[in-house]
Amino acid sequence: MNITSASIKGVGTWNEDAIILNDALQLYGVIDGATSLVPYSGPSGESGGYLAAQLVASTCNEAASADSLMDLLVSANDSLRAAMVQAGISPQRKEELWTACVALVRVSPKWIEFAQAGDCMLAVYYADRSIRIVTNDQLAHVDDRTKAVWAEGIAAGLTSRAELFEYSMPTIRKGRQLANTDDGYGVINGDPAFPDHAEFGRISRTNVKALLLFTDGLYMPKLPGEPDKDSAGEIAGLVREKGLPRYIEWLTELEESDPDCTRYPRVKKSDDKTALWIEL
Repeated sequence: MNITSASIKGVGTWNEDAIILNDALQLYGVIDGATSLVPYSGPSGESGGYLAAQLVASTCNEAASADSLMDLLVSANDSLRAAMVQAGISPQRKEELWTACVALVRVSPKWIEFAQAGDCMLAVYYADRSIRIVTNDQLAHVDDRTKAVWAEGIAAGLTSRAELFEYSMPTIRKGRQLANTDDGYGVINGDPAFPDHAEFGRISRTNVKALLLFTDGLYMPKLPGEPDKDSAGEIAGLVREKGLPRYIEWLTELEESDPDCTRYPRVKKSDDKTALWIEL
């Protein structure tokens, strides 16, 4: 296999994304940590999102050959809950929780196993040049609501990202309450309900030429009213066309053209960007 990886910090203090590269088990993945809405700082100033992503990565990088992918994610979820309780965080207060989305694959001679939660995505490239988006962006409907409110703020005359973020905060808080619920999305956040909302399975390796795993930092900014739901296929096509490094450069330039997030409604100028391109 030939693997190209990228993990680039966005505007935050910490890169809250992480990569899983376990060549011994042919186990690979991307993780997108999200910090709590209630401020938290670890012993060395770490954000909760950073700690969550690193915990999931270490669990997977230290996996045993007999572990199923869901067993790994459940173990990471349990460990995250214990870490948050030790830090004095109440598991019942979702706005305080550190969280992580993930897309994970294990490559075997005949099959590709996968497990996923949140909005980390898996795309599969075939010999006939077709592209298959295997995973579902479970957060798209939540993010679209936030972006719609953000656009309302712009229409009302708000011009700075700080003003727009404050205006959108009630909607953002409502989105956090939907974690691991039937009307929401799956995410690793220490909630025992997490396994009921994650997705997993396997696909045949027949005619598969490459895989792309990526966090939502690779999503392109959209104009008001344009949904994220079908963006993964567009991203997968552009990564094949441009190559992963050039796509990230192009996306970064686009984000830099709108620093206050007023042309393209979004909660930050640039998110952490992490991806794995795996040629089989």
